[in-house]
Amino acid sequence: MLVAERHQRIVEVVNQKKSIRVSELANLFSVTDETIRRDLEKLEKEKKLARSHGGAVSIASSQDGPEIPFQEREVMYVDEKREIAQEVVKHIVETDKILLDASTTAWYVAKNLPNIPVTVLTNSVNVVLELSKKNQITVISTGGTLLARSLSYVGPLAERSLDLYHVNKAFLSCKGIHFERGISESNEQQARVKQKMIEIADTTYILTDHHKFHYQAFAHVAPLTKVERIITDSNGSDQDIDNLHEIGLEVIKALR
Repeated sequence: MLVAERHQRIVEVVNQKKSIRVSELANLFSVTDETIRRDLEKLEKEKKLARSHGGAVSIASSQDGPEIPFQEREVMYVDEKREIAQEVVKHIVETDKILLDASTTAWYVAKNLPNIPVTVLTNSVNVVLELSKKNQITVISTGGTLLARSLSYVGPLAERSLDLYHVNKAFLSCKGIHFERGISESNEQQARVKQKMIEIADTTYILTDHHKFHYQAFAHVAPLTKVERIITDSNGSDQDIDNLHEIGLEVIKALR
Protein backbone atom coordinates (compact mmCIF):
# COMPACT_ATOMS: atom_id res chain seq x y z
CA MET A 1 0.00 0.00 0.00
CA LEU A 2 1.33 3.44 -0.96
CA VAL A 3 1.86 5.97 1.82
CA ALA A 4 -0.79 8.33 0.42
CA GLU A 5 -3.29 5.49 0.26
CA ARG A 6 -2.50 4.49 3.85
CA HIS A 7 -3.01 8.07 4.99
CA GLN A 8 -6.39 8.23 3.28
CA ARG A 9 -7.45 4.94 4.86
CA ILE A 10 -6.26 6.07 8.31
CA VAL A 11 -8.47 9.17 8.10
CA GLU A 12 -11.42 7.04 6.98
CA VAL A 13 -10.92 4.59 9.86
CA VAL A 14 -10.55 7.35 12.45
CA ASN A 15 -13.68 9.12 11.20
CA GLN A 16 -15.62 5.87 11.27
CA LYS A 17 -14.52 4.77 14.74
CA LYS A 18 -14.24 8.35 16.17
CA SER A 19 -11.12 7.28 18.10
CA ILE A 20 -8.50 4.56 17.72
CA ARG A 21 -5.18 3.55 19.26
CA VAL A 22 -1.79 3.52 17.53
CA SER A 23 -1.41 -0.22 18.10
CA GLU A 24 -4.74 -0.93 16.36
CA LEU A 25 -3.71 1.10 13.32
CA ALA A 26 -0.31 -0.57 13.23
CA ASN A 27 -1.92 -4.01 13.20
CA LEU A 28 -4.48 -2.95 10.62
CA PHE A 29 -1.87 -1.68 8.16
CA SER A 30 0.96 -4.11 9.10
CA VAL A 31 3.44 -1.34 9.93
CA THR A 32 5.27 -0.33 13.09
CA ASP A 33 3.86 1.88 15.82
CA GLU A 34 6.50 4.49 14.98
CA THR A 35 5.35 4.61 11.36
CA ILE A 36 1.77 5.22 12.50
CA ARG A 37 2.89 7.96 14.88
CA ARG A 38 4.64 9.74 11.99
CA ASP A 39 1.52 9.30 9.86
CA LEU A 40 -0.69 10.79 12.59
CA GLU A 41 1.66 13.71 13.10
CA LYS A 42 1.51 14.54 9.39
CA LEU A 43 -2.26 14.11 9.21
CA GLU A 44 -2.75 16.34 12.24
CA LYS A 45 -0.67 19.08 10.62
CA GLU A 46 -2.96 18.76 7.59
CA LYS A 47 -5.93 19.13 9.98
CA LYS A 48 -7.42 15.77 8.98
CA LEU A 49 -7.53 14.36 12.52
CA ALA A 50 -6.29 15.09 16.03
CA ARG A 51 -3.72 13.08 17.91
CA SER A 52 -4.58 11.88 21.40
CA HIS A 53 -2.64 10.03 24.05
CA GLY A 54 -1.89 6.69 22.41
CA GLY A 55 -3.86 7.26 19.25
CA ALA A 56 -6.06 9.64 17.26
CA VAL A 57 -9.58 11.07 17.31
CA SER A 58 -11.80 12.31 14.54
CA ILE A 59 -12.36 16.02 13.99
CA ALA A 60 -14.78 15.50 11.10
CA SER A 61 -17.82 16.25 13.24
CA SER A 62 -16.34 19.51 14.52
CA GLN A 63 -16.80 21.52 11.36
CA ASP A 64 -19.99 23.47 12.03
CA GLY A 65 -21.77 20.36 13.26
CA PRO A 66 -23.08 19.40 16.71
CA GLU A 67 -20.77 19.87 19.66
CA ILE A 68 -18.17 17.15 19.99
CA PRO A 69 -18.81 15.22 23.23
CA PHE A 70 -16.63 16.33 26.15
CA GLN A 71 -15.02 12.89 26.39
CA GLU A 72 -13.76 13.18 22.80
CA ARG A 73 -12.60 16.80 23.11
CA GLU A 74 -10.81 15.92 26.34
CA VAL A 75 -8.15 13.94 24.44
CA MET A 76 -7.75 16.35 21.51
CA TYR A 77 -4.66 18.59 21.48
CA VAL A 78 -3.84 17.56 25.04
CA ASP A 79 -0.31 18.99 25.08
CA GLU A 80 -1.54 22.38 23.89
CA LYS A 81 -4.31 22.51 26.49
CA ARG A 82 -1.92 21.59 29.28
CA GLU A 83 0.50 24.31 28.22
CA ILE A 84 -2.30 26.88 28.16
CA ALA A 85 -3.67 25.75 31.54
CA GLN A 86 -0.25 25.98 33.17
CA GLU A 87 0.08 29.53 31.87
CA VAL A 88 -3.43 30.50 33.00
CA VAL A 89 -2.85 29.64 36.66
CA LYS A 90 0.01 32.16 36.71
CA HIS A 91 -2.63 34.85 36.17
CA ILE A 92 -4.82 33.80 39.12
CA VAL A 93 -4.06 35.08 42.62
CA GLU A 94 -5.69 34.80 46.03
CA THR A 95 -9.08 36.54 46.44
CA ASP A 96 -9.68 36.59 42.65
CA LYS A 97 -13.25 36.16 41.47
CA ILE A 98 -12.92 34.24 38.20
CA LEU A 99 -15.10 32.60 35.60
CA LEU A 100 -14.34 29.32 33.85
CA ASP A 101 -16.50 28.18 30.95
CA ALA A 102 -17.39 24.59 30.05
CA SER A 103 -14.49 24.01 27.65
CA THR A 104 -12.04 21.17 28.10
CA THR A 105 -9.29 23.78 28.35
CA ALA A 106 -11.09 25.33 31.34
CA TRP A 107 -11.25 21.86 32.89
CA TYR A 108 -7.47 21.57 32.53
CA VAL A 109 -7.21 24.97 34.24
CA ALA A 110 -9.34 23.64 37.12
CA LYS A 111 -7.04 20.61 37.42
CA ASN A 112 -3.98 22.89 37.59
CA LEU A 113 -5.50 25.53 39.86
CA PRO A 114 -3.84 25.41 43.30
CA ASN A 115 -5.98 25.11 46.41
CA ILE A 116 -6.03 28.82 47.26
CA PRO A 117 -8.87 31.13 48.41
CA VAL A 118 -10.50 32.16 45.13
CA THR A 119 -14.10 32.14 43.93
CA VAL A 120 -14.90 30.33 40.68
CA LEU A 121 -18.14 30.85 38.76
CA THR A 122 -18.74 28.24 36.07
CA ASN A 123 -21.36 26.61 33.84
CA SER A 124 -19.33 23.39 33.65
CA VAL A 125 -20.24 20.17 35.45
CA ASN A 126 -16.67 18.89 35.10
CA VAL A 127 -15.12 22.07 36.51
CA VAL A 128 -17.46 21.86 39.53
CA LEU A 129 -16.48 18.23 40.16
CA GLU A 130 -12.77 18.95 39.75
CA LEU A 131 -12.80 21.94 42.11
CA SER A 132 -14.88 20.12 44.72
CA LYS A 133 -11.61 18.44 45.74
CA LYS A 134 -10.08 21.82 46.75
CA ASN A 135 -11.59 23.08 50.00
CA GLN A 136 -10.26 26.65 49.84
CA ILE A 137 -11.96 27.37 46.51
CA THR A 138 -15.55 28.66 46.55
CA VAL A 139 -17.43 27.24 43.57
CA ILE A 140 -20.64 28.72 42.16
CA SER A 141 -22.56 26.97 39.38
CA THR A 142 -24.81 28.90 37.04
CA GLY A 143 -27.41 26.17 36.75
CA GLY A 144 -29.54 26.08 33.63
CA THR A 145 -30.37 23.52 30.96
CA LEU A 146 -27.81 20.73 30.85
CA LEU A 147 -26.27 19.88 27.47
CA ALA A 148 -25.18 16.27 27.82
CA ARG A 149 -22.58 16.38 25.02
CA SER A 150 -20.59 19.21 26.60
CA LEU A 151 -21.70 18.72 30.23
CA SER A 152 -22.46 22.44 30.32
CA TYR A 153 -25.36 24.57 31.54
CA VAL A 154 -26.91 26.92 28.98
CA GLY A 155 -30.22 28.62 28.30
CA PRO A 156 -32.18 31.50 29.89
CA LEU A 157 -31.57 30.40 33.49
CA ALA A 158 -27.79 30.20 32.96
CA GLU A 159 -27.81 33.59 31.24
CA ARG A 160 -29.91 35.26 33.96
CA SER A 161 -27.78 33.82 36.76
CA LEU A 162 -24.66 35.35 35.19
CA ASP A 163 -26.31 38.79 35.47
CA LEU A 164 -26.17 38.40 39.27
CA TYR A 165 -22.38 38.33 39.40
CA HIS A 166 -19.27 40.31 38.58
CA VAL A 167 -15.82 38.73 38.14
CA ASN A 168 -12.46 40.35 37.67
CA LYS A 169 -11.19 37.67 35.28
CA ALA A 170 -12.98 35.40 32.79
CA PHE A 171 -11.14 32.51 31.13
CA LEU A 172 -13.06 31.31 28.07
CA SER A 173 -12.31 29.05 25.15
CA CYS A 174 -14.14 29.02 21.83
CA LYS A 175 -14.57 27.08 18.60
CA GLY A 176 -12.80 29.56 16.36
CA ILE A 177 -10.95 32.87 16.25
CA HIS A 178 -11.17 34.74 12.98
CA PHE A 179 -8.95 37.81 12.93
CA GLU A 180 -11.57 39.92 11.13
CA ARG A 181 -14.87 38.32 12.20
CA GLY A 182 -14.02 37.59 15.82
CA ILE A 183 -14.81 34.80 18.24
CA SER A 184 -17.30 32.06 17.36
CA GLU A 185 -18.92 28.98 18.85
CA SER A 186 -20.51 25.77 17.60
CA ASN A 187 -24.08 26.79 18.48
CA GLU A 188 -26.16 29.77 19.51
CA GLN A 189 -26.75 28.57 23.09
CA GLN A 190 -23.03 28.43 23.86
CA ALA A 191 -22.49 31.74 22.09
CA ARG A 192 -25.16 33.53 24.17
CA VAL A 193 -23.73 32.26 27.46
CA LYS A 194 -20.23 33.37 26.50
CA GLN A 195 -21.50 36.79 25.48
CA LYS A 196 -22.86 37.18 29.02
CA MET A 197 -19.60 35.94 30.51
CA ILE A 198 -17.64 38.59 28.64
CA GLU A 199 -20.10 41.28 29.81
CA ILE A 200 -19.64 40.55 33.53
CA ALA A 201 -15.82 40.36 33.52
CA ASP A 202 -13.29 43.16 34.00
CA THR A 203 -10.74 41.25 31.93
CA THR A 204 -11.49 38.44 29.50
CA TYR A 205 -8.84 35.92 28.51
CA ILE A 206 -9.51 33.76 25.46
CA LEU A 207 -7.81 30.37 25.76
CA THR A 208 -7.16 28.87 22.36
CA ASP A 209 -4.71 26.50 20.78
CA HIS A 210 -3.25 27.68 17.48
CA HIS A 211 -5.43 25.29 15.45
CA LYS A 212 -8.43 27.58 16.07
CA PHE A 213 -6.84 30.67 14.50
CA HIS A 214 -8.43 31.84 11.21
CA TYR A 215 -11.48 29.63 11.73
CA GLN A 216 -15.06 30.90 11.93
CA ALA A 217 -17.67 28.59 13.46
CA PHE A 218 -21.45 28.84 13.13
CA ALA A 219 -22.44 31.21 15.94
CA HIS A 220 -20.79 34.60 16.50
CA VAL A 221 -19.80 35.36 20.10
CA ALA A 222 -18.04 38.74 20.01
CA PRO A 223 -15.55 40.83 18.06
CA LEU A 224 -11.95 40.60 19.23
CA THR A 225 -12.21 44.19 20.51
CA LYS A 226 -14.45 42.88 23.34
CA VAL A 227 -11.64 40.87 24.94
CA GLU A 228 -8.32 41.90 26.40
CA ARG A 229 -5.97 38.93 26.29
CA ILE A 230 -5.38 35.69 24.40
CA ILE A 231 -3.39 32.77 25.79
CA THR A 232 -2.26 30.28 23.16
CA ASP A 233 0.10 27.32 23.03
CA SER A 234 3.80 27.34 22.23
CA ASN A 235 3.17 26.42 18.57
CA GLY A 236 1.33 29.66 17.80
CA SER A 237 3.03 31.35 14.84
CA ASP A 238 4.87 34.63 15.32
CA GLN A 239 2.96 36.05 12.35
CA ASP A 240 -0.42 35.29 13.93
CA ILE A 241 0.71 36.78 17.24
CA ASP A 242 1.99 39.93 15.52
CA ASN A 243 -1.35 40.28 13.69
CA LEU A 244 -3.27 40.01 16.95
CA HIS A 245 -0.97 42.58 18.55
CA GLU A 246 -1.83 44.96 15.72
CA ILE A 247 -5.53 44.56 16.55
CA GLY A 248 -4.68 45.71 20.08
CA LEU A 249 -4.74 42.40 21.92
CA GLU A 250 -2.21 41.21 24.46
CA VAL A 251 -1.14 37.73 23.38
CA ILE A 252 0.58 35.37 25.81
CA LYS A 253 2.35 32.37 24.34
CA ALA A 254 2.62 29.45 26.75
CA LEU A 255 5.97 27.82 27.31
CA ARG A 256 6.60 24.18 26.45
